[in-house]
Formats: sequence, C-alpha cells, structure tokens
Amino acid sequence: MSSFLSDKKTQTLRQYASAPKTPTYLLQKQTETMDEKQFLADYDKRQYDSPLLTVDAVLFTYHEACLKVLLVQRSNHPELGKWGLPGGFVDLIRDITLEDTVLRKLQEKTGIEPPYLEQLQTIGNAQRDKRGWSVTIAYTALMAFQACYAHVATVADAQWLALDTVAEMDLAFDHQAIISLARERLRQKALYSIVPAYALEETFTLPELQALHEALIGKGLQKKSFRRRIEQAELLIDTGEKRSEGGRPAALYKMKKSAGNYTFVRNLED
Repeated sequence: MSSFLSDKKTQTLRQYASAPKTPTYLLQKQTETMDEKQFLADYDKRQYDSPLLTVDAVLFTYHEACLKVLLVQRSNHPELGKWGLPGGFVDLIRDITLEDTVLRKLQEKTGIEPPYLEQLQTIGNAQRDKRGWSVTIAYTALMAFQACYAHVATVADAQWLALDTVAEMDLAFDHQAIISLARERLRQKALYSIVPAYALEETFTLPELQALHEALIGKGLQKKSFRRRIEQAELLIDTGEKRSEGGRPAALYKMKKSAGNYTFVRNLED
C-alpha cells in the first residue's frame, strides 16, 4: 500500500479488498437464470472497487492584455489552503452527464455557463490524490471576463490569476500539469481556429482578436495577413459599431454561431 495513505485508510482499504466477493462462475450462473430486470435489481455495485471520480475545469479568459485562469482556494483537506482548479465530485442524483457536473461547478463560481467547453483529457492513477485511487475528467473552458466578473468578485474562494503567475504557484494535486495541457490545447486552437475569441467580450475588434492569438501562439502575426484570413473565412459579423483604440476608431465584430467549428487549412502563422 502506498505510503501516502494514512494507517487508518490503509487498514480500511485492506479490509475492503479482502472482503469475500461472489466468485465469477457464480455470477455467470446467476446471470444465466434471471432476466435483466432481476439482475439489475439484485446487482451489488460494491462488488467491484471504484476510484474517486471528479471533474476539473481549466477556465480561461483574456483581460487587460493578459491570459488568465480561474482558481479556487481549497477549504478542506487534502491540500487545505492551496489553490486549484474549480471542480469536484460527480453528483449521482443531480448529474446525468459529466458535462452536467462541470457546468454545475463552473456556475457555482461564475454564475453563468461558459460559451465554450471542451473535454480535455481523462487522468487517473493512485498517486494524484492522497485519499486514494482517483480519476478526473479535465475540461477546457473559455469565458469573457466582463460576463462573470461581478459574480466571481462575490465568491470568497475564487480568483482570476494571470497564467504567468499561476505557473509559479504550488497548486493542489496535479492541477499545474492539467493547466499546461489545457494551455497547449488552446495554443493549437489559436493556430487553426478563432475559438479563443470566446474569451473576449461578445463584441471585439480585430486588433483585440489578433493580440489574443499572438499571446497564445507566443509570437507576432502579420496584421494584413491575419485580417485577410479572418475576413476570407467569413467567421465574423460586423456590428456597424466602432470603438476607439488610441488611433482611429476600430470596427466591432461578433462571432457567427458556427465560427467555433471552422478550421483553417493552413495555420495562422503561415
């Protein structure tokens, strides 16, 4: 038994593991002599060990020319006091799907559902959680800062932090590694799509969109080429409004409903 488990926990797990279980051949024999309804009525889910099952969400936004991620400070053991990703256990009563779980957890912290949500990766092993064998389904989500700022400000244990700052923190569990995975996934999205625009306000300028892509890709993009690629793909709607950005007013755009599904044949660096 791994050393990170307490003696009491170790003893409990050993007792459970050594508890008598119905032999496989008897289970098969029982199955052959009953219909499915009876089988399910008699089925004992405790017959097999189950790991802890949670979801975690890497929620990104773009604010003050900075990519930020939402973190939550843990109020319980293990990892008490550490910052980590919003998430938690699947509620077997309220949640029908994993997406229900992650949306419920995000709404608790932000007050709204994110306009973009994507399953990132399933991670599971015996070392990531001191409570025992654990599986988490990680998600990447995007949301405009202004859309949830007021609600997040009322949540004592939630805070938007710059990604560069987060990279230097000692986060709970393996959340630093999960954030790195999500950051790389978002970088790839920035190369081949305008999915990152979901982290902007509903209306935005092309310079704002380009600045976000450059922050994610990690290098500058040619203004004329970027604008031409975006316009040729017909992904945006010109609202007819303008916003002053130091020079002459810039046109305000919003995404078409299908824009997030579009993939450029060549990446935006070319």
